[in-house]
Amino acid sequence: MTVTAPTSVTTPMRRHRGFLRQALGLRRTRIGLVAVGLLVAVAMVGPFLAPYSATEFVDIPFLANSDVATLGTDNLGRDVLSRFLLGGRSILVIAFLGTVLGVGTGTALGLLAGYSTRFADEAVMRLADLLLAFPGIVLALLLITVSGPHDWVLVGVVGLGIMPYTARIVRSSTMQVRDSDYVRYAEGTGTPTRRILASEILPNIAAPLTVEFGLRLTQSIGAIAGLAYLGLGSGPPAADWGLMIQENQNGLTLAPMSVLLPIIAIAVLTVGANLVTDGIAQAAAGVNRAVEG
Repeated sequence: MTVTAPTSVTTPMRRHRGFLRQALGLRRTRIGLVAVGLLVAVAMVGPFLAPYSATEFVDIPFLANSDVATLGTDNLGRDVLSRFLLGGRSILVIAFLGTVLGVGTGTALGLLAGYSTRFADEAVMRLADLLLAFPGIVLALLLITVSGPHDWVLVGVVGLGIMPYTARIVRSSTMQVRDSDYVRYAEGTGTPTRRILASEILPNIAAPLTVEFGLRLTQSIGAIAGLAYLGLGSGPPAADWGLMIQENQNGLTLAPMSVLLPIIAIAVLTVGANLVTDGIAQAAAGVNRAVEG
């Protein structure tokens, strides 16, 4: 006897297949992509365009501008423009890697909790509750104090802070689709669990997972900048946007660009990422309403 796959097997896939394309059609998404793309370009290409090194002294401290420093000097007389161009790469790379680690780990645990046995569900959720019980800044202070403010520690701190939130989101989304016809059909044909998770469930929770990644990336950027401001990120004399704010805040009235430039960059990057995330969320919601209608 021939087993025929139910027509509903492919319906959820069609629901999510075009949400990214629809998101790109939204004005807010395009504006967000331009803002994020501009700052990413500055961070990646900036080190090749900086007129001076991060540690080179070019004039007296806290000049608003001079012949050798167009945007002024910082608290030690270093070129503000050069340190700005050199300081964006670290915050973006660490935030991105931390987000990938946190969302990736949280997704794996959320899939396990949402689809596997009740014991696995309880174990994953209690682990998430344990991590959420600690304030993020306290956990970051503890880990960085013990291990030092190394880049890999910062990536781990960011990922650990993101993981329980993502696990809960993915668990909830998995539980919504695990009883669908296409999942039951795959189970009935003897498809291994890992293939069901990777081929049937994961693609069909792509919309909330994409939104989750965007939200957590924005959170990571703010967290890395905040840690640097507190002196827990890249230490002097490294060029870092968060560190620039902390080092030069006392000279805000004398050389405002030494503080305002990194603040504006972080703000534009955060707002841009939020606009992209909102656009994806709106597009995904529109696709779901169209299918349900």
